[in-house]
Amino acid sequence: MPLFSTIFIIMVLLSAMTHFWLALRQIRHVKQHREQTPEAFAEKISLKEHQKAADYTIAKEKLGNIELLIGTTLVFVWTLGGGLELLDQYVRSYQLDPLYAGILFILLMGFISSFISIPMGLYNTFVLEEKFGFNRTTLKVWLLDLVKQSILGLVIGIPLIMVILWLMDSAGEFWWLYAWAVWMGFGFFMMWAYPAFIAPIFNKFTELEEGSLKQRIEQLMTRCGFLSKGILVMDGSKRSSHGNAYFTGLGNNKQIVFFDNLLDSLDEEEVEAVLAHELGHFKKKHIIKRLISMTFMTLAGFAMLGWLMQQEWFYHGLGMTTPSIYAALILFSIASPAFTFFLSPISAMISRRHEFEADDYAAEQSDANKLIEALVKLYKENANTLTPDPLHSAYYDSHPPAPVRIAHLNNT
Repeated sequence: MPLFSTIFIIMVLLSAMTHFWLALRQIRHVKQHREQTPEAFAEKISLKEHQKAADYTIAKEKLGNIELLIGTTLVFVWTLGGGLELLDQYVRSYQLDPLYAGILFILLMGFISSFISIPMGLYNTFVLEEKFGFNRTTLKVWLLDLVKQSILGLVIGIPLIMVILWLMDSAGEFWWLYAWAVWMGFGFFMMWAYPAFIAPIFNKFTELEEGSLKQRIEQLMTRCGFLSKGILVMDGSKRSSHGNAYFTGLGNNKQIVFFDNLLDSLDEEEVEAVLAHELGHFKKKHIIKRLISMTFMTLAGFAMLGWLMQQEWFYHGLGMTTPSIYAALILFSIASPAFTFFLSPISAMISRRHEFEADDYAAEQSDANKLIEALVKLYKENANTLTPDPLHSAYYDSHPPAPVRIAHLNNT
């Protein structure tokens, strides 16, 4: 067996076993603390609500373990199991131009992967989410979303794939630098275009009605020096009872979006506090920092791909006999997660630090107690566990655990 095959197997299994071990820790820890609501939340979250969050967390972890088993199996089937090799032979039988052969190869692989993922998607929405009272979508809407996503993927993805493959084949030694520039340009374009053209395909967006809430939000944005194209309400309750709020867009196209069910569950001061937290990310330049980080990580990824595509052991070690630019692209996308998985705690740690900074900013611009009240409501309504395993949380969670976050706010 080639050396790289051995390294690849070790890394895939090591990352999978780490993921599985952390999931078991999470399940065990949540079960151990299921019978009593943490003291800091006892007056606001009933034992029944706490137990619902525990059971929901455990159910998600168990489903995640099944998805992990399926995903790990598919990684080996596609690579060392010969799946990509068979697909490559099928595509080559048509004797197409390399560019069109690459597009066909990637589209077929994507179609097969998406088709395999459908049963788990259905189970997650119509069994797990339904069981805990979160699902509000219908099978018709779910299937229509799937069709829309597929069409958008083809319309947007095919031209991008063509450009990347063409650069890989024709732009010389430093193709990866040009491809990185195209990729980043596309990413920024999508950040600008998404709120205006794509999001409305799936959801209905309406301007927040005139009134005291809108006035309060506009005053907050003025204090914070934040310019927004609009304050929108999205019909998130059409698909789920989970509430949320987010910023979208770039430059003059920035918009604030509230899920309708979030506005239904919070009072005006709580909405203001939640928005102040989100504005904290803007004022502390977290978004810019993340974009810079993503830019350099993407550049490193393209540079690594540029080197690997010239190494025959890379193809042979992952089960393909004939090197090609499209095979390099797909093999890299399949293999790299096993090697980058162990960087997750660093990213999570930075994100949690940003959340604390945004909370501090929100406490300066609004009532910290109102932010606490809003967070407690959101933890309750979204069934977020109040007692995550500390190691699991440190490895994955982009937000601090509820007790830690609220204790921090109480001390501001």
